[in-house]
Amino acid sequence: MLIWFCFKFVIHNLYIPLLCFLLVYIGRERYKVNMKIVKYNNKQYYVDNDTKLSKVYLVQEIPTDRQTGQPKFDLTPAIKYGEIKTMFPKLKQMQFSPGPLIIEIKNSLKDFTSDDYLLLYGDPALIGVVCAVASDVTNGRFKLLKWDRIQASYFPIEINLFNK
Repeated sequence: MLIWFCFKFVIHNLYIPLLCFLLVYIGRERYKVNMKIVKYNNKQYYVDNDTKLSKVYLVQEIPTDRQTGQPKFDLTPAIKYGEIKTMFPKLKQMQFSPGPLIIEIKNSLKDFTSDDYLLLYGDPALIGVVCAVASDVTNGRFKLLKWDRIQASYFPIEINLFNK
């Protein structure tokens, strides 16, 4: 009886706490949440650290409301697709001589990959040239974000021009 009591004491007081500690430690490491902070419009957003963030190329800057000074459209739902990079200011227009603007677009999209997204807002001529250059850089494959009014969020559309 004394041996049984000693065995039971050792199991309960040493083995079970050690097992619980190991399970908690392993579980914490497995489901460890790494977050990093992304800033947009002077606000901070937490994004999962394990996923590689793509870039979201906004063609033209969103105009601001004169009374409040806030952008007319909220782009925060697009942050989940990546860091937002604005390509052109809000008053930029395609001129009669588009050559310098095309060079500027090519320089803006030199790091564009097929994992990045285009957010099409602004001058339609600019949007057309940006899509053409993005297609040229990625061999006809690029993604864009489309706004869904009903769900109030963006959803990605994958374009593959040379789909065979």
